[in-house]
Amino acid sequence: MKKFLGLLVAIIILSGCSIGKDMSNTPTKRVEDYLDSYQTLDSNILNDLDMLIEDNEYTVEQQDKYKEQMKKHYQNLKYEIKDETINGDKATVTAEIEVIDYSDIFNLTPDENEYLDENGEYSAELFYNHQLDLMGEAKDTVKYTITFYLTKVDDDWSLNELSESDKEKIHGIYKY
Repeated sequence: MKKFLGLLVAIIILSGCSIGKDMSNTPTKRVEDYLDSYQTLDSNILNDLDMLIEDNEYTVEQQDKYKEQMKKHYQNLKYEIKDETINGDKATVTAEIEVIDYSDIFNLTPDENEYLDENGEYSAELFYNHQLDLMGEAKDTVKYTITFYLTKVDDDWSLNELSESDKEKIHGIYKY
């Protein structure tokens, strides 16, 4: 009887592990993991943010302020999975995301007469400070629909590279 119970427990444990593995290896779960990585400020997301910051003309102080704003932005990202379609080793997952709307802020064209330094010359630093202040005050949100494309390789679903417009949607800077 003890052998039977031991065998039964082993079967249940092994079945539970394989069911759990199968449930985490779905296109929807991969998209959820990806979007959750923004909300939890995963190290890969923060590394990508650092690389993005290095590619602009911000001062060190502005870089820090931008990073803090984006971390709050990522943590407040909301999403809902709307649809999943699997066709062999290809899949699409449609999600609706809600993010803070920074699109108007990052599409501002600076009036070179408005951001003047003490010498009366245009200062990009003053303009960037203004943009960052506006980011901190932004409260309006926007919803976007993103279709994620996935490929199955060796029984494992992986996300394909997102388009630039889909990345802009996640960052809240997409302008139609």
